[in-house]
Amino acid sequence: MTAANLDAGRARRAVAGIPFVVVAAIAGAWALAIAVQVIDAESRLHHDALIDAGPPLWEALPVFLVAWQAMVAAMMLPSSLPLVRLFAAASAAQPRPGAALAGLLGGYAVLWTAFGALAFFFDVGVHAAVDSSSWLHDHEWLLGGSVLVLAGAFQFTKLKDACLDRCRHPGQFLIRFYERGTTGAFRLGARHGVFCIGCCWALMLVTFAVGIANLAWMAGLTALMVLEKTHPLGARTVPVTGIALLGAASILFLYSAYAA
Repeated sequence: MTAANLDAGRARRAVAGIPFVVVAAIAGAWALAIAVQVIDAESRLHHDALIDAGPPLWEALPVFLVAWQAMVAAMMLPSSLPLVRLFAAASAAQPRPGAALAGLLGGYAVLWTAFGALAFFFDVGVHAAVDSSSWLHDHEWLLGGSVLVLAGAFQFTKLKDACLDRCRHPGQFLIRFYERGTTGAFRLGARHGVFCIGCCWALMLVTFAVGIANLAWMAGLTALMVLEKTHPLGARTVPVTGIALLGAASILFLYSAYAA
C-alpha cells in the first residue's frame, strides 16, 4: 500500500479503531502513576531526589527514563491517538500490521526518550550550578519560575504553531510520510515524535520541574495537550495557556521575592 491508497472510507473507519495495545499502554501508565501516588513513592522518583541523594547517575538515569516512559505513555499517547487510528487502518493490509504498529510506537518512544535524557542531564548541570553558587541556592525559586516563563512564552512562537499544525492534521501527515513495513513505520513514528516534541516540550518541562508522578499536573497538562492537538478549539487555548503560565510565573516571582 502506498500513501495514495489511503482513501476517505478507511480514514473514517479508523476513527474508532484504536488498537487495544495502545489503550492498554495508556491505562497501564495511568494505573502506575496512581499506584506511585498511593504508596507515596513520588518523591523517590523525582529527578531532584535521583540526582541529589539517589544512586550514581549511571543507575539514576535508567530509573528516571522508566518513569519518564510511563509519563510519556500516559500524557503524550492520548494526544497522538488520531494518528495511531489512521495508521492502524492504513497498515491493516500489511503482512505484519502488529510489527508496523510497534515500529510506529518505537520511533515515537525513541524521540521522547532522547528528550527525557537530555532534560535529565540538563538538570544535572543545573544542580551542579546551584551547588556551586550560594546565591542560586538561596534563590532556587528563580529556576521554577523561569520554567514557567519559558513554557508561557513558547506558546506564542511560530515554532509552536507550525508543529501543532502538523499534529492537528494526522491525515495529511500520514499521506505525505507513510511507508510500508516496520522500518518505514519507525521513521514515521520518529518524525511524528519530532513535531510532537516541537509543540509540547515546554509543557513537558513544567511536568519535569514539578515531578514526573504528580497526578494533578499530569492530568491537567494531558487534557491541555490533547485539546491543543486534537480539538478545533485548541488553537484558541494556546495563547490563553501562555498567559496563564506567565501569570503563574509572575505570582511565584513576586511571592518568593517578598517572602525572602
